[in-house]
Amino acid sequence: MAEAEDERVRGAAAEAEAARAGAVDAREDAEEAREAAREAQSGADKATSDATQARDVAVDAKEQSAAFARSASRSAEQAASAGSTTAAPTTSIDPDSRVAPDELLIHPDEVPDGDSDTPFGEPGPPMSRRAPFYVGFVGALGVLTGFALILGLHNIRAVLVLVLVSAFLAVGLNPIVEWFMHRGIRRRWSVLIVTLGVVVVVTTFLVTLVPVLQDQVEALIANAPRWLEALETNARVQDLDDEYQVIDTARVKLEDPDLANTAFGSLFTVGLAVLNALLNAFLIFVLTLYFLASLPEIKRACFSLAPASRRTRVTYLGDEILRRVGGYVAGAFVVSLTAGVSSFIFLELVGLAEYAVALALVVALLDFVPLIGATIGASLVTLIGFAESLTVGVACAVFYLLYQQGENYLIYPRVMRSSVQVPGVVTVIAVLIGGSLLGVVGALLAIPTAAALLLLVREVWLPRQDQS
Repeated sequence: MAEAEDERVRGAAAEAEAARAGAVDAREDAEEAREAAREAQSGADKATSDATQARDVAVDAKEQSAAFARSASRSAEQAASAGSTTAAPTTSIDPDSRVAPDELLIHPDEVPDGDSDTPFGEPGPPMSRRAPFYVGFVGALGVLTGFALILGLHNIRAVLVLVLVSAFLAVGLNPIVEWFMHRGIRRRWSVLIVTLGVVVVVTTFLVTLVPVLQDQVEALIANAPRWLEALETNARVQDLDDEYQVIDTARVKLEDPDLANTAFGSLFTVGLAVLNALLNAFLIFVLTLYFLASLPEIKRACFSLAPASRRTRVTYLGDEILRRVGGYVAGAFVVSLTAGVSSFIFLELVGLAEYAVALALVVALLDFVPLIGATIGASLVTLIGFAESLTVGVACAVFYLLYQQGENYLIYPRVMRSSVQVPGVVTVIAVLIGGSLLGVVGALLAIPTAAALLLLVREVWLPRQDQS
């Protein structure tokens, strides 16, 4: 019984070994078949390339042979015509002229044959597109065209920035316009209502901000003599003056006769910058108004440029991009409004009620700028708080430190999660790149642009990669 069992085990082991050897042979055969398939595919690719080159050469040869055949046919017709005629060739030179024909600019015998189909001579064969000169010329022409396009875009970059900002604002304000339209108001009147609302907000901001700036400047001028006296009696300042003559150097600069011209030039430059900013703001306002009034027509005109076979998909993707841009603007408005309202309440309680409205508007406006806007606004309010008193400054610093943590980790993610759907790392990188390219405008446009690009990557590029 044991011997039979051993015999059965040995038989099973032998069968397993044979099966393993068969599997190894099958794997080797599969590897050889795969290698043969690769070689066959490589041979097929090479054959296809050779066939393409041969076809191009055949096309060129056919064109050249056709040209030569046409030239030979015309030459034969001209020879037959010349053999059958008995008239002597005419010349346009005056027989009494003493000028040699070779000294003339146009030889008198070089007269086009008016009876021929090609009076000015037979055209040569067409240039081959594979000729080095043709390839080099077309390539150089493409490079020059691209360089001219880049140079033109660089020259009109200021106009492009105004157009981009206006379009961005129009898309962001469009949900408010459509909210009025859903309640029975026509688009033109809805645009007028939204425009008047924006004008009222901007006017309120300027009216409340100017008194704050005026008070701060007057306080600075009033306190400047006291600060200078304190500096002159300060022991550290006296040591620096003894070593570096700081006060004497400042006195020499103040007594410089060119100081007035320098100050006037600086004021003139600042005035030009302010005037340019006001002009750009007016242009943005007008362009935004036009974009907002005709946004549906502009969208349909842009989508109609897509091929008919892909127009539906382009329309859906474009609508989703516009929806995300509008959602981002609406979310940014909610976050900024939260920052402004909370700042107003805090400033009323802490003892800065006189400047509460203006500083809250500054914080809300700067909060639109991603990453750094809220920090800049908090720093400005904190500096004004320290100018009021040490206690108020410390309270402002603590409040905004705590508020920014809540905004960064609670308010902003909850508001933006359903609109842009951009990861945090992508947000930081996009804002840095946008700020480097276009400054504050680039930082404002960075997040919705990143959201649009991520949507195109998910819906267009990744499906093609999965199918390849």
